[in-house]
Amino acid sequence: MAGKPFGNARRRGQGQLEAQVLAALHHAPGPATAAWVQERLGGDLAYTTVMTILSRLRTKGAVTRERAGRSYVWTPAADEAGLAALRMRRVLDGEPDRDAVLTSFVSALSAHDEQLLRTLLDRASAEDPVPGADPEARGG
Repeated sequence: MAGKPFGNARRRGQGQLEAQVLAALHHAPGPATAAWVQERLGGDLAYTTVMTILSRLRTKGAVTRERAGRSYVWTPAADEAGLAALRMRRVLDGEPDRDAVLTSFVSALSAHDEQLLRTLLDRASAEDPVPGADPEARGG
């Protein structure tokens, strides 16, 4: 039962392959085998390539796996928004000047996105105070 392929026959870069594998997993009816993913990608990739991409995604925290007989089944670790957030955190973690990156990012936000970010930060600080911090010292 072949489904609609998520890839194409041209050579793909690692980032593109990872995105296609994640897209296939997001469309899976449940945890999927590497063979199922390979089939959804159009079959032009070697099984070992699919396994390598899945393993890299697991190392990055983007997918999880569990034993199913002698092999594994794979599941996205988060929804697509959560995975985008993970990628954003990875980019930020890889930059030597986090302050400059965040400043540049925030200054380029639309008015709507800036207001949403303010609302989310306010809500997060109200719900999750810093553990062990003195509320008086934080002005609260």
